[in-house]
Amino acid sequence: MIEKLTLAQLAEQLGAELRLAPGADADQVPSGLNTLQDAAPTEITFLASANYRRFLVGTRACAVLLQDGSAAECPVTALVVDNPYHAFALATALYDRTPVPTAGVHPAAVVHPTAEVDGSASIAAGAVVEAHARVHANAIIGTNCVVGEGSEIGSGTRLFAGAVVYHGCSIGRDCVIHSQAVIGADGFGFAPYQRQWTKIHQLGGVEIGDDVEIGACTCIDRGALGNTVIGRGVKIDNQVQIAHNVQIGDYSAIAACSAVAGSAVIGKHCTLAGGAGVVGHITVADGSHITARTLVTKSIDTAGSYSSGTPFSDSRSWRRNAVRYAQLDQMARRLRDLEKQVDVISAGSEDSGDND
Repeated sequence: MIEKLTLAQLAEQLGAELRLAPGADADQVPSGLNTLQDAAPTEITFLASANYRRFLVGTRACAVLLQDGSAAECPVTALVVDNPYHAFALATALYDRTPVPTAGVHPAAVVHPTAEVDGSASIAAGAVVEAHARVHANAIIGTNCVVGEGSEIGSGTRLFAGAVVYHGCSIGRDCVIHSQAVIGADGFGFAPYQRQWTKIHQLGGVEIGDDVEIGACTCIDRGALGNTVIGRGVKIDNQVQIAHNVQIGDYSAIAACSAVAGSAVIGKHCTLAGGAGVVGHITVADGSHITARTLVTKSIDTAGSYSSGTPFSDSRSWRRNAVRYAQLDQMARRLRDLEKQVDVISAGSEDSGDND
């Protein structure tokens, strides 16, 4: 629901200093947010990166969230803050247009008689809440969602349409689970026997902390024995795979198409950029940052930024370099042989000099 706030009220909400441009009105009610280059005279915008400073002088916005050092260049009203990007994030909540359903259970929903659903929760059409599940206050279970037997949905948590929470899972307060995410499917556990595979039934669950957001089509597998654990404040993008018994520390963030293999432990305040991979049974230290498409193959003990892979180039150069990659071992051996020959020649020269 969009808040109807004046510029003065908005400044107060965001902790900003309001510096009105000539002729501007502190009682103007902005209609929404937009970019520096596209904002209309009824919209506010922000400047958080020097890359976009060139658009500031021509902006048509009614006000700009920016730092004090940029305020002199601002041709319109300035909302001066220490961190414009954070202020922008706070402002988005004030102008969010996501519909909020009314409380209650839709007639087309199916709620098991033993399930507990708080009266302030919303259960949409086609949703299923299975036996002994618990849905707490102000939770929203969207269209065609499933809350499995014995699972728990914390207060204020929202499941968007089609999200599925299997049995025996726990989701904390104020979480967001986007459409088609699957929480608690079986981990990939099979024992090889006589050239076949014997299923290892996954006996654990998934435990998700408060204030976690999980993107569309992301899968978080249940633990084989103990639980898969996602810490408080973790943010997981779309199409991410989190395998069984993974542990992700508080306030870490994982970008789209990344994958974390079984029993890996990701520390607190870590980031995995798009397409990153982490092999199983290793530990990533708190505060580690894994760049895009990096494959982490062993434990990281010290916080820092880590990368693997090669940057792109034109195809012709890439093909030549790919051939050379295959020759690296041979080249290394030849280099060692040459070094030995140089050592022998150098030793011979020294001996010759001694004889003189």
